[in-house]
Amino acid sequence: MIPEILADTKARMERAVEAAKEDFSTVRTGRANTALFQKILVDYYGSPTPLAQLASLNNPEARTIIVTPYDKSALKAIEQAIRDTPNLGVNPTNDGNIVRVTMPELTEERRKEYVKLVRSKGEDHKVHLRGIRRKSKDELDGLKSEVGEDELVRAEKELDGLTRAHVDLIDDALKRKEAELLEV
Repeated sequence: MIPEILADTKARMERAVEAAKEDFSTVRTGRANTALFQKILVDYYGSPTPLAQLASLNNPEARTIIVTPYDKSALKAIEQAIRDTPNLGVNPTNDGNIVRVTMPELTEERRKEYVKLVRSKGEDHKVHLRGIRRKSKDELDGLKSEVGEDELVRAEKELDGLTRAHVDLIDDALKRKEAELLEV
């Protein structure tokens, strides 16, 4: 029973770390990155639809993204959704076939705001990891009557090690993103 709990905990923590990395990729750096547009929702015939399902995203230049809709009737809605997205600070242009988005240069002040945002997201993800740990510890505590105390202590130490390792992975991803943000 203990190995199943620990294996389940490890799998959930790994998914949490991947979610953190994906979340960090949505914060813009000085370069244009199609990942910034993955979570944009477009009002497509009355239902919010992810931009990636409505259009192809290309990055032909360092600071330009070209959005080519599969359905030309969605062009205006895509342009509006990109314009209305907070934290991007872009003004897309529409030529009738594609939407061109040129990313402005980041000021030092804006870079520092993004670093604060990324740190906040990192802390949220670490809190989530600790929540996973707490739930698993409660499951282990529920086994007190079935297994020996030594096994429980060993399992809790392993659980703490898992938590520490995954928090370190989030910290590493956070440091990489901060360095990327502060790079001029």
